[in-house]
Amino acid sequence: MSAPTAGPPTAGSERLPELLPTVEMHALVDQAVTRADERAWTLGDLDWASLRPETLTEVDRSAVRFITLVEDHIPGYLSHFLTAFPVVGAQLELERFGFNREYFRFLVAWAHDEERHASALARYQVEAGMSTREQLLADLAEEGRKAFTLPYEHPVQSFAYTLVQEKATQLFYQRFRETVADPLLRDLLGRLARDEARHFAFYANLVGAYVARDGAAAVPGLKEVIATFRMPLADTMKGYWRWSLRVADATSYDHTEAYEALVRLVRGFADAPGEASVDDLASFVQAVRGVH
Repeated sequence: MSAPTAGPPTAGSERLPELLPTVEMHALVDQAVTRADERAWTLGDLDWASLRPETLTEVDRSAVRFITLVEDHIPGYLSHFLTAFPVVGAQLELERFGFNREYFRFLVAWAHDEERHASALARYQVEAGMSTREQLLADLAEEGRKAFTLPYEHPVQSFAYTLVQEKATQLFYQRFRETVADPLLRDLLGRLARDEARHFAFYANLVGAYVARDGAAAVPGLKEVIATFRMPLADTMKGYWRWSLRVADATSYDHTEAYEALVRLVRGFADAPGEASVDDLASFVQAVRGVH
């Protein structure tokens, strides 16, 4: 995938600038990576001796396997974003390179978090006797080699997608944690949820900066994200939909709840939160959630 470029103007709107000023992006990223450093944890911080595998239900085991596959796909996610926002190439305009370079700083910190998630979940499976290391590595490789891409033209759409995805993941970990009895898994899920909340906060601030700048003109692109949203691996993992629905039902989780976060963000950052385009986005989200 090439670097995102502004697509054709949406009917009734002007072509939107692709990038925020580098200095503004720097401030957003700096805040996010500082928080990541301050709130970092390691696998050694987990009390592995507290593991009680006998308390795990079949749903618990299924959900852990599922989220391990999703979290372990970090090489695919990172490869996509590094391709979409390249930081190598003398042909890059200085403004584009500056923006991408700042985003790279966040991506490195984010990837470190996600790799830690994958490593912790993989170790949990092995420690709990859910899989052997050899079998787990083979299972992860089967899904991990598949490409991850996003279809959006404007950068803010990629950011809005990731905002929703991070919020949805946070919500799932919180709901899943409420249903499990194993103290180690409860601790791990709490840590994962807090990390995802930090990631969401960065993307909320980033998308908010675009909305503050572009106002109502940003809304059509955000509606497109909601209309086409799929959770990661939904179109590549065999049996994804049946598996995800089974896990979601058992944990009372609905990923479309995360759409509301985008509506609240637009209301908070738009200059005129009562304007028709903002209300239209809220109505659109309710309509989309109604058919899920």
